[in-house]
Amino acid sequence: MDEIEAGFTRLTEKINEMTKSTADAEKKIKENDAVLMEKMAGMALPVVQSIGLNMLEKGKQEASGELYDTSFYPSRMIVLGKTDPVKFRLDDINKKVDDQFCLLSEDGKFYEIMYSSDGFLADSYLHPLTSREVLDLYGYEIMYMLYRALREYLKNQETLLDALEKTIDFIFVKE
Repeated sequence: MDEIEAGFTRLTEKINEMTKSTADAEKKIKENDAVLMEKMAGMALPVVQSIGLNMLEKGKQEASGELYDTSFYPSRMIVLGKTDPVKFRLDDINKKVDDQFCLLSEDGKFYEIMYSSDGFLADSYLHPLTSREVLDLYGYEIMYMLYRALREYLKNQETLLDALEKTIDFIFVKE
C-alpha cells in the first residue's frame, strides 16, 4: 500500500508542477502574443500576394444595389475577421459604418476597413492597426484565421501539384 501512496503522491506532485509550468508558459505567450501575430503576418506575405483581393475603395450604387464606377485599393489583402461596426468612421464622423473588417495587406500591415453607404455612394476608410490593436479589437480569432488561411493555401497547393503530376504522367506516359 505504501508504494501505491508514494506513486499517487508523486503523480499529484507531477501534475502540480505541470500545471505551474503551463500557467507560466501561457503567461509568457500572452505577454508576447502581439510579437507572434506580427511574425505570422510576415511569414504569410507570399500567400497574401497570391490569394489576396483588391478591396473596394469606393463605388456608385444603382437603385438595385449594384455597384458601378468602382475603384479599388492597389494592394492585395486578405480578410481575417469581422466585427460589429462602430457608430461612425474615424475619418468622417458624419459617415455611419455599415461593415467593418480586419485585413492583412501584402505590405505585411494590418488594417481595419470601414465601409459606409448613403444609398448612392459606397466608400471606405482604411485604418492601419498594430498587431496589438488587432488582438485587442478582434481577439485571438484573427490569429486562428491567419493560420487557417495559410493551411488552406498549402492544402490547395498540394492538390494542384498532385493534379499537375497526374497530368504530366498521363501526357508523357511511355508505352
